[in-house]
Amino acid sequence: MPSPAQRRADEEAEGRRQIVRVCRRMYERGFIAGTDGNVSVRLSEDRLLITPSGVHKGDLLEEDLVVTDREGKPLAGGRRPSSEILMHLLCYQLRDDVHAVVHAHPVHAVALAMAGVSLANCILPESCLSLGLILTAPYSTPGTEEVPAALRELVLRADAVLLDRHGSLTLGRSLTVAYNRLESVEHTARITHAARCLGEVSPLPERQVEKLREVAKRYGWATIPRGCDECNACPNGRAAAPDREGLQGQIEEAVGRYLKS
Repeated sequence: MPSPAQRRADEEAEGRRQIVRVCRRMYERGFIAGTDGNVSVRLSEDRLLITPSGVHKGDLLEEDLVVTDREGKPLAGGRRPSSEILMHLLCYQLRDDVHAVVHAHPVHAVALAMAGVSLANCILPESCLSLGLILTAPYSTPGTEEVPAALRELVLRADAVLLDRHGSLTLGRSLTVAYNRLESVEHTARITHAARCLGEVSPLPERQVEKLREVAKRYGWATIPRGCDECNACPNGRAAAPDREGLQGQIEEAVGRYLKS
């Protein structure tokens, strides 16, 4: 039987392999560009493994990753941890159930946030079940204390959060779950964008949402919240919504600016 030290070493090695694999997938699928984005996993109560600052995620190597303590101080690895480590530390401090955090810049999700469109939790049944409520945090300066301050209340209520003009933050009990939530956020954003460009978006009727809640309860999934007060993706939403006239142009302009940045 392996010793505790050997088990810790094996878990760290597996964490390194998973992070490198996820970062390459994020880059290949256009969720990040260049040195954008950051990923971490919780190794133990007082240690986490995170991507380094200033390294292209498509070229990331296992040895590039940094081990830090729960305050973000590097313990192993010759590089500096991600400049966005504060948001990762916040998630682990507030949520004992979170063991992985993924921050990316998915184009359509970011563009919708820039255009003032909140993503609903009641448009697609799949996003209801896999994501629940997708909240949007107000703009905060990347790499500063403003980011965790803007996120603090939201990460207690959601596993997927959009940061205005910045990117997405997805959490999970494993890195696979956190990454899959990133894909689901962008998939939901693309469908929401396309549907709003074609016409008025019809929400799932409340009785259908209730059925989804029953399914979630039966299988032990997260409870599907009622998010209409914080959403404007469909006519049922009661959050402030931008005028429909010119919305497609706003979104296309936002996507164009993001792609050129």
